[in-house]
Amino acid sequence: MNLGFSIGDLRFKNPVLTASGTFGYGSEFDDFFEVSRLGGIILKGTTLEPREGNQYPRMAETPSGMLNSVGLQNKGIDYFEKFIYPRIQNYETNIIVNINGSYIDDYVALAERINKLEKIPAVELNISCPNVKMGGMAFGTNLDSAREVTREVRAVYSKKLIVKLSPNVTNIVDFARVVEEEGADSVSLINTLLGMAIDVAKMKPALSTITGGLSGPAIKPVALRMVWQVANAVTIPVVGMGGIMTTSDALEFFLAGASAIEVGTASFIDPQSSVKILEGIDNYLVKNGFSDIKEIVGYINRPV
Repeated sequence: MNLGFSIGDLRFKNPVLTASGTFGYGSEFDDFFEVSRLGGIILKGTTLEPREGNQYPRMAETPSGMLNSVGLQNKGIDYFEKFIYPRIQNYETNIIVNINGSYIDDYVALAERINKLEKIPAVELNISCPNVKMGGMAFGTNLDSAREVTREVRAVYSKKLIVKLSPNVTNIVDFARVVEEEGADSVSLINTLLGMAIDVAKMKPALSTITGGLSGPAIKPVALRMVWQVANAVTIPVVGMGGIMTTSDALEFFLAGASAIEVGTASFIDPQSSVKILEGIDNYLVKNGFSDIKEIVGYINRPV
């Protein structure tokens, strides 16, 4: 059974990846399963300087999902290079760093640093984080800004560039086409939807930031629709995510046109969810007489 896919000349052993911010640096899951079984792990968001993140409370449960406003808490690229990279560089899978910045120069400087790390073959350019006051949301919801940040990072980064798109836009296809024009090797979507919740007992917002990013099963229909639209509009591989909790959820994204998927919120509920979904995909292909995952990618668009 061939489960592999490629982004350019970068080969993945299978199409199940982990979503940034939900899987830490990978090593946190070593006690649950062999992380190298996955096609790739996308590490938690990394910035140039250390960030404390937003004030608590910064997570809230919602019907069929959750809101978060963590705010990219991390110890910065210096700490990553010195302490994290040596610990994870020998995983036998593709390690991808999710990079973030408040300004374009931040993204560029970060991409230059990571470009020098031999065991990091790709970055996920996060231009779409809705819970960071500066950067993120602004870059991901303005076409000119999305174009500029992608172009500037592409100019200094020689490895595979995946651009993570925001759903908080009028037409996500426009953004996918723009970043493809500027040299993105792949797009990943969707990031969380902007939402909010109110604690009626306290009569105040459930999050310190008032709004945050909505993830989980509640957003899957929106994510699936956007993946289908983008997959039919660009020529580069599409990595789908958003509410993927089960094998069936993942299969929907492949059938809609995704070449790979990212498992996010599900890992909070079941740390083994990503590898269980991987096993389920393999079983589905065998059961239905397919020999290659590519046979079902975009299947719904084929003539009857």
